[in-house]
Amino acid sequence: MKNILLIEDDKALRENTEELLELAGYSVKTAPNGKIGIQLAKDTLPDIIICDIMMPEVDGYGVLQEISTSELTKHIPFIFLSAKTEHKEIRKGMDLGADDYLTKPFEEEDLISAIESRIAKHKILKNRIAENQEEAENDSILTLHELKNFFDDNGEELHFEQGEAIYQEGMPSNTIFLVLKGVVKCHAMDEEGKELITSLYRADDFLGITSFLKNVPYQESATALEPVALAGISKENLKNILSKNHTISIELMELLTGNIADIKQQLLQMAYSSVRKKTAQTLLQFAQIMTSNTNDPLKISRSDLASVAGIATESLIRTLSGFKKEGLIEIEGRNIKIIELKALKYIN
Repeated sequence: MKNILLIEDDKALRENTEELLELAGYSVKTAPNGKIGIQLAKDTLPDIIICDIMMPEVDGYGVLQEISTSELTKHIPFIFLSAKTEHKEIRKGMDLGADDYLTKPFEEEDLISAIESRIAKHKILKNRIAENQEEAENDSILTLHELKNFFDDNGEELHFEQGEAIYQEGMPSNTIFLVLKGVVKCHAMDEEGKELITSLYRADDFLGITSFLKNVPYQESATALEPVALAGISKENLKNILSKNHTISIELMELLTGNIADIKQQLLQMAYSSVRKKTAQTLLQFAQIMTSNTNDPLKISRSDLASVAGIATESLIRTLSGFKKEGLIEIEGRNIKIIELKALKYIN
């Protein structure tokens, strides 16, 4: 329901107009003079103000001048309602910034039409201003760091608990995410139904980037490895930003190229390394991503470790037991603590 402030010193006209507007579905507040009207406008911030000109205390011109110079109220549409019909009086009101001018006596339809059209116009202008501000913000994004700030400031913040799916393979890839907190695994199933973790993402990494040219679904699933916070914006919004800022496009390409190189290295490790080396490298990879200090224990499932290493879970468990006997790691329940970091790096 739209709120109207009616400022009119004629009691009978004020009450009749108030009743007319309420029957039309508006919520109405009234003031008997300009001084009270100004204060009501600032206190209630109505959607539109209808104001007489000739009034005690402060006349309609004084009300409009005060309303239009206050940051709180200058955006509110303003309609003059007066018996004055001379062109110079009408012109004076419009020059001061009034949106419309109705003369007394007026028809009910004319008043309702003026109100609806002014509210609609204000809404359109407000939307245009918001769009222009968004375009200005997009144009001001010049670096990858600023792009991440844009995600943080404008993206929809989403939270996921450990083990919760963020998106699944085959779902529409309408959203791009920035990881704010936690670790996310992306994974797919092979032909035998075995899960393969394709990549890991931590805070400050982009997640869910797919083709900008084709409407392809997500090619893999994403799941939270621990409590995760994400900021998401639409792919169309990001595409619009990149189309206007070629520097960011190049930086993002460099970032994605680096990600591809890391994935290739992981695939090579899976294909040609020994089980011991695969296990050691996977431990180091998880330690780098999941902990700020490699001395902190890793809270990770054996199946996830095996999936990244590309080996059977049973083989990984046997290898971990061997590492423990050699004093390279400590195991307590689900937790794994790396003791000899350097030794793990040089395992063949």
